[in-house]
Amino acid sequence: MRHQVVIIGGGPSGLLLGQLLHGIGVDAVILERKTRDYVLSRNRAGVLERGMLDLMKQAGIDSRAHAEGLPHDGTLIAYEGDMFRVDLAGHAGHSIMVYGQTEVTRDLYDARDSIDAVTHFEVSNVVINGADTDQPSVSFDKGGQSHRIECDYVAGCDGFHGVSRQTIPENLRQEFEKVYPFGWLGILSETPPVNHELIYANSPRGFALCSMRSPTLSRYYIQCSMADTVEDWSDEAFWTELKRRLPDDVAAQLVTGPSIEKSIAPLRSFVTEPMRWGRLFLCGDAAHIVPPTGAKGLNTAASDVHYLFQGLKAWYQDKNPEGLDQYSEKALARVWKAERFSWWFSSLMHRFPDQSEFDLRMQKAELDFLRSNDAAQKAMAENYVGLPY
Repeated sequence: MRHQVVIIGGGPSGLLLGQLLHGIGVDAVILERKTRDYVLSRNRAGVLERGMLDLMKQAGIDSRAHAEGLPHDGTLIAYEGDMFRVDLAGHAGHSIMVYGQTEVTRDLYDARDSIDAVTHFEVSNVVINGADTDQPSVSFDKGGQSHRIECDYVAGCDGFHGVSRQTIPENLRQEFEKVYPFGWLGILSETPPVNHELIYANSPRGFALCSMRSPTLSRYYIQCSMADTVEDWSDEAFWTELKRRLPDDVAAQLVTGPSIEKSIAPLRSFVTEPMRWGRLFLCGDAAHIVPPTGAKGLNTAASDVHYLFQGLKAWYQDKNPEGLDQYSEKALARVWKAERFSWWFSSLMHRFPDQSEFDLRMQKAELDFLRSNDAAQKAMAENYVGLPY
């Protein structure tokens, strides 16, 4: 078999890259180790930056997002029993869209079906061969048979635990990591959101987030110990703790109900450099992880897709290698800015086990400054809605 580009990973970043490449006539095959139903069953964040929305429009899959998504012009910050609003549209000139990552993935799969593009599901033993040569290939097993695809380039969109990053020799890559000493316990419930905009809460009991997927589907999170398990938290215990971390007037309006999904996610900042080795390019979680505070995971993957697509487009249309040669440098420059924002926002809103009274006073001073200073709010808004590519 031969395809121009092999994309490893059938999540939103791999699918988006495949759809964009199809639009310029480049043949891209996708390899996914799970089933399509499994990929679509994963619940992920639902905040889309302006850049992601622009890419979805370019790929021709933005109509349902604009019809069913919830545009947000601002977000709310709660601390010490009170709240203030950051006007995203007013400060940054752009809004964000609340639209579930699962729905983005569904739209991309539907679009891929409509063009009869090749996707191989339930593949195993994926090996990237000759990435540092002019003749790379990818081998894999499927249905008890071995296969090999010759290609021009390989896009590693297979996540933190995928094969792509591990293919780059250890002596040629450098990894940077910060592991946070807590996690997020999140639930999904068929209840109306407590507010039409997201609420980020800093509380002496720990962080909380009130989010949503639709007018009838809410997503809530509380900071928890990584020693906790889902079984430690009944629905009643979760709702009780969430209310304790919100201003009284917000807690009084909270509509509770049975959870339809409950999970605990660790928080980690991670970056690997470089994001290219020969003809192998890393995208998204294969190269970097951000804490969920600020919802940069999918959006940072989207910026990778943008830079890689532009590089491939310049090569296939004009034989210009500059975009591909500069891919890692450009992608990492934006990745580190997103990492900075996620680190800053996480540090601002969470309680850490080793915080001193001085640290707590500094955290409060930072919140007071953000509340009262237009320049600080403008900086937050510009980062939250997404820095330009």
